[in-house]
Amino acid sequence: MVTQPRTTPAGPPVHPGAASAIPAGQRLVPNFSGAFRAIELVEQLLEQFTNALETAKIPYAVVGGYAVAAWVAAIDSGATRYTKDVDVLVRRSDLPRVTVATEGIELVRGDDNGMVVFMRRSDTTPRRGVHVILAGERIRPGCSSIAPDIAASCRSSQGYTVINLPELLRMKLEAYRRHDQVHIEDMLRVGLIDEELTATLPAHLLERLRHVRDTMEWSTEPPKF
Repeated sequence: MVTQPRTTPAGPPVHPGAASAIPAGQRLVPNFSGAFRAIELVEQLLEQFTNALETAKIPYAVVGGYAVAAWVAAIDSGATRYTKDVDVLVRRSDLPRVTVATEGIELVRGDDNGMVVFMRRSDTTPRRGVHVILAGERIRPGCSSIAPDIAASCRSSQGYTVINLPELLRMKLEAYRRHDQVHIEDMLRVGLIDEELTATLPAHLLERLRHVRDTMEWSTEPPKF
């Protein structure tokens, strides 16, 4: 007896545009493996990029969401937040060397709205690349804030060079986009930001910090500054 292959009963014909009329919650299947893989790929990119710079003896400092996660994890690793890309501080004079150093790990240099970005040859999507912030220059076109120098950094327990906490906080307060505010909330919630740290902030940044503190949810007593 020959077993017939299982077939899926044919449904009604699907007209163009019909799929988009179905709510996403009904036509999509949650994908945990895709979510976990995305995190793994960004972590690999961070490691590969910084290793290439270390090998070439190019100074750098990790900034952005991964720097926030590293500082938060110093107090509570369970309070860290996933970030979809990597931000690294380098000096403009070192950019040609960075380009050469990363060719060996299959990264290509591109542009993302005026920012230098290094992307995988297999995935040239800027939002999943390494965004380069130039030390001592405007963080992004049209932005008034100046990026700190690489010297304002320290070594993490895993060997990465990470921007110091005061400079990281200033960068987040200057940028002050929604995800920057969320990162500031993370730092506040674990107790990274105290009165001593805030004493060095100019008045307009201190006002922003107080706004984040006063509008976030607290399960403990908020810090006073």
